[in-house]
Amino acid sequence: MPDRLPIRVALTGSIAMGKSTVAQMIRDEGIAVYDADAAVHEMYSKGGRAVQAVGALFPDAIIDEAVDRTKLAQHVLGNKEAMKALEAVVHPLVHDEQRKFLQHAVQRGDPVVVFDIPLLFEGNRANEFDAVVVVSASEQQQRERALARPGMSAEKFESIVARQVPDEEKRRRADFVISTGTSLDDTRLAVKRVVDQLRHQAIKESSTA
Repeated sequence: MPDRLPIRVALTGSIAMGKSTVAQMIRDEGIAVYDADAAVHEMYSKGGRAVQAVGALFPDAIIDEAVDRTKLAQHVLGNKEAMKALEAVVHPLVHDEQRKFLQHAVQRGDPVVVFDIPLLFEGNRANEFDAVVVVSASEQQQRERALARPGMSAEKFESIVARQVPDEEKRRRADFVISTGTSLDDTRLAVKRVVDQLRHQAIKESSTA
């Protein structure tokens, strides 16, 4: 079995910056992507690994044996202590799923893998990865996209943004920045350039190992 780790890339970006779109483009380039949000969604579903632990913290957030994200948000948005308590039970489960994803990638011999992690910098996890890709757009585009989402209000949007590291700082700390502020074709070309560079780096590292 191959025992060499692939290049581990963190993909992140603030709310409504287009990260999910970029993640799919990376998959289209043949790179495996771990989706932290999707993992949490599965954990919150009926029979999911996080349901019991979340229910112990917020009993009324459990409806039909699953975590109701709207109810949960009422407890944690704007409440730092409640958010910390939630993260303390959910984050270890997410990290466990990430380890399994990486193990499978090693078994396949993948040269590069991507971890889609929305709160990478907020969770102080950037140093766990070999490279960081930040997805970015203008403040106006971000706001318009966010407010177009079902159930999103200006107040909720501002609350979410207030908890996130500013986009300017994320871009400054990134190894790569991919803009979603222009056309999809332009974004796709930017994704391809980044993927090609990462693959080239993987080949270079394997040849010198």
